[in-house]
Order: sequence, then C-alpha cells, then structure tokens
Amino acid sequence: MLPTSLLPPLALAEWEATKITLHLYMQIVGKIQLKLNPPRNHWWHVSLYPCAKGISSQQIPCGDKTLEILFNFISHRLEIQTSAGEYEEILLQDGLSVAEFYHQLFNKLQKVDVRVRILAKPFSMNIDKPFTHITEHHSYQKTHIESFWKILLWTSGIFKQFCSRFQGKTCPVQLYWHHMDLALTRFSGRRAPELPRNAHKLSKETYSHEFISFGLLPGDEHVHAAAYYAYAYPSPKGISHEPLQPPAAQWVVSNGTPLALLMYSDLRTHPDPEGALLAFLESSFQAGAKCAGWEQTS
Repeated sequence: MLPTSLLPPLALAEWEATKITLHLYMQIVGKIQLKLNPPRNHWWHVSLYPCAKGISSQQIPCGDKTLEILFNFISHRLEIQTSAGEYEEILLQDGLSVAEFYHQLFNKLQKVDVRVRILAKPFSMNIDKPFTHITEHHSYQKTHIESFWKILLWTSGIFKQFCSRFQGKTCPVQLYWHHMDLALTRFSGRRAPELPRNAHKLSKETYSHEFISFGLLPGDEHVHAAAYYAYAYPSPKGISHEPLQPPAAQWVVSNGTPLALLMYSDLRTHPDPEGALLAFLESSFQAGAKCAGWEQTS
C-alpha cells in the first residue's frame, strides 16, 4: 500500500473555490504560451507540465531568450525566469484575486522585457467577464493545492509507464489548462471523419485524427469528484460492452459518448493503486482498439 501522503484525499466540495481560482491562474499562463509558442499538432504547444516543484510552462521561446513560468507549490510562488538570468516572482496566497494575479503577472513580464498580449478572458468556464475584472475568485488553500500537485505527480509517473507500452504516436503527459485535466492520448494513425466547416478551430485540430485518450479530472460540473477517464474518438460501436478493470471502473455516458470512469477515491483505497490504474488504462485502451479495429493494440 502506498503512503497516504502520495495519494491524499481530494474532495471537490472542500477545495472547489481554490480549484476555480487555480484554474483561472493556469488559463492566464496557458494563454501566454498560446501566444508565444510555435504551434504544434493537437494544441500540444499550450499545455502545462507537472514537475518537481509544481506545474511548469517549460521553455517558451521569446525572441533571443527563453521564458519559463513556474507555479512553485513548495514555496507557493509563481516564478518567472528567463535564460538571460532575469527573475521575478509573485507570492501565491489566499486572497490573491484572479484580477490581481493577472496585473502582477503582466507587470513582472514587462520587467523581464517580455511583452505579450492575450485574449484576456476565461475559456469554457461559464465566466463572462475578463480576467481583469474577476475579483470574486481569490481562494488559495495551500494544503489542497499541494494534494492536487502530489496526485498529478504520481499519476504522471504511471501514465509515463503506460506510454512505454505503445509504439505508435502518443502525446506527452500534459496538463490541459482549458479543462484542468492531466491527459495522455494514443493515436491509430488514421484520420478521423472531417468535422463540419463551421466547427470551432479548437475542435478541428483536436479531433483531426482517430485516438484513444486517458486522463485525470479533479472534478467538475459533470463529474463531481476527482476521477480517471478514458474514451475513444470516434466512439466505436459496442465499446461500452467491453470489460474494464479494476472492478470499480465503469462505463458512463458523457455528452452522448461512452466514457470509462474510475473514481480517484476508489483508486486511492485499492490495495495496489499503481496496478489498478495501469489495469484501467490497459483495459479501456483494449476496449477502444478492439472495437475501432486498430492494427496496433500494444
């Protein structure tokens, strides 16, 4: 059994206010990446990455130097570092509103001679105001932030193990700031059916090729607790009749599509959490690959 410190509890009701604030912070940093990073397929250039200190943008090219923006969850600071040796920081603490975070971050970027303009409003969060006017979200509970980070680190390690079993195209293990989910995706190599011409460009790039995706959600309005998920796109017929492991995993319907779901609370109390998560990833992959007729299934 793993030490409970590696898999701490994470009840959405207890940290939802902090989760929303952190999500908005991450969207601001993610939009800076979107503006400065060269484009990559499937929007891989905008994602964040769990790291030994917290969550990092990793390297962002910026003229003749490189920028990194790091959420340091050990010292609870946002660190702005360039390859030219410039350094600025913002203290992350309870009471720091999204609006104040935004103003401080862009002031610090100017100090290290990084000038960037973003579309300064939340994406897909049902908040209809710019970051500069969001003062009601200001919760930062360090204990919950640290728990979330530890879960991300542990999960990232298991996802990387799972990556090594597949020889085809696979995305990095990455944190998507639009939904705040840690994700890993395998691709069959075949193009997906073309979306309507009026589809959003985000969807067109995301769903351009056939894939099976896996991830960890901290909980949202649809799944009201932290959970691991997997789904295939396009969703093949019969997938929801395929067996899943461990026994606590189940198929549910999300937006009309079968979704494999394993609640984090069930995983953390399992006698072998690592083995259980790998079994969930493998069984959900085999279900999708079998029903979709993938040539490569390992």
